Amino acid sequence: MAEDYVWYQGIPFPVVYICPEHLKAVHEELVLKDEDIIMVTYPKSGTHWLIEVLSLIHTKGDPNWIRSVPTGLRSPWIENEVGFQTIKDRKEGPPLITSHLPIQLFPKSFFTSKAKMIYVIRNPKDVLISAYYFWSFTNLAKKPESLEQFFEWFLQGYGITGDWKNHFTPAQTKAFEETFREKMAGLPPELFSWD
Repeated sequence: MAEDYVWYQGIPFPVVYICPEHLKAVHEELVLKDEDIIMVTYPKSGTHWLIEVLSLIHTKGDPNWIRSVPTGLRSPWIENEVGFQTIKDRKEGPPLITSHLPIQLFPKSFFTSKAKMIYVIRNPKDVLISAYYFWSFTNLAKKPESLEQFFEWFLQGYGITGDWKNHFTPAQTKAFEETFREKMAGLPPELFSWD
């Protein structure tokens, strides 16, 4: 399984469009502008829906830009080399940027800029099912043989950009774990790794 991904700082990424040297450059060298708006999602959590909504907001509801400019140019992806270069080279244009990167791999410049982040979280059950069907029909990573196998991969963190839970900040993780424990209180404790 490990050879089916590009690994960077313990996190798996699809082998297409991504390499460790590029991810390091994103983290250490990419300079974000104060007016940038970064859409961050775990894969299969509504990323493209959010791009379309924000593109319409940016154009005050005029759909012509959406119809005439490809998604990757309207809101380039930080983690792929083409998107990274587009962001680096832009002199003007829309401030929309997209990413699946977990916070620890984000451009360092984000934390000293006034750039805004919109983070979308989707129910992990829905992410699991959506991701399973997506990975079953793509060549970006190893195809699962069954939903059960994909579920195991999902729990082990073999989604692109790592596992959905570690995509959170420590505070989000703590809040999620507390809520999860409350909702799962009646189930056998051996089902959960923390007990």
